[in-house]
Amino acid sequence: MPVKPTEQEEEFFARQEFARRKHALVDQASRAAEEERQRLLAVTQGHCPQCGAALIVVPYRGVEIDKCSHCQGVWLDCGELEQVTAGEPEEGFLSGLKRLFG
Repeated sequence: MPVKPTEQEEEFFARQEFARRKHALVDQASRAAEEERQRLLAVTQGHCPQCGAALIVVPYRGVEIDKCSHCQGVWLDCGELEQVTAGEPEEGFLSGLKRLFG
């Protein structure tokens, strides 16, 4: 003869199932967000974050700086500001930027 679960057992398993499904939804959402971020990164690679125009690589003080072909914005990758300001006097404009954003 089959044994029926008690209400407490049913509630326990229902909570477990809810937690499992909620965790699966959170995992799925985070994977979807990461996939979307990677897709956007691939689409925007080499384009201005301001206006979307193509970026042109310009050498400056031994560093390749990205300059927008449309809005003329200048974009620095990680570590490029430190490379550009190396050896510059502490009161210079670029050193001021380094203190502000570094």
